[in-house]
Amino acid sequence: MTDGKRNPKLDRHFLSNSDRWQAEKQKLREIILALPLIEEMKWGQPCYTSGKDRNIVLIHGFKDYCALLFMKGALMKDPAGILVQQTANVQSARQIRFTSLDQIIEMEATLTAYVTDAIGIEEAGLKVEKKETKDFPVPEELDMKFKQDSALKEAFRALTPGRQRAYLLHFAAAKRSTTREARIEKCRPKILDGKGLLD
Repeated sequence: MTDGKRNPKLDRHFLSNSDRWQAEKQKLREIILALPLIEEMKWGQPCYTSGKDRNIVLIHGFKDYCALLFMKGALMKDPAGILVQQTANVQSARQIRFTSLDQIIEMEATLTAYVTDAIGIEEAGLKVEKKETKDFPVPEELDMKFKQDSALKEAFRALTPGRQRAYLLHFAAAKRSTTREARIEKCRPKILDGKGLLD
């Protein structure tokens, strides 16, 4: 098997002394680059592709752990039972989480097998069946607002499906009705401007 294509521009990222997970990330990089992947920086994280912009896996760190994030992890075999769905709303990606370098070293063969599986899924052109926007519940407060404000309803329907889902999830995440109403009101100008939640 051919080794991956290391990107010298990412060396600085992996050698950062301010990164709590520096040693763990370096080991993950070494494991991944033993496979035929191209190393790039995407979303501010080291991302490994099979070319033609086919994202396979990325390395990222959090406060309590660092992780491999498999873009189509929902399609992967998980014989070791180590793939984690970050939240109930994540449809495709799955993580493997680490809290120590020793843990990564012990799992090296397993990690190589998982990355190889992810490459195979991408090469086969498999796609994750995602829920459509219509399958996400519309909070009662938003439905009421649509009945009172036709301009808001039209602007919301004109948004891309991804932007609609982001708003629906954001509104529904609030536990109290008054909070949901406040979120809808706060986001109203952005929706009317055709912008997404994070734009």
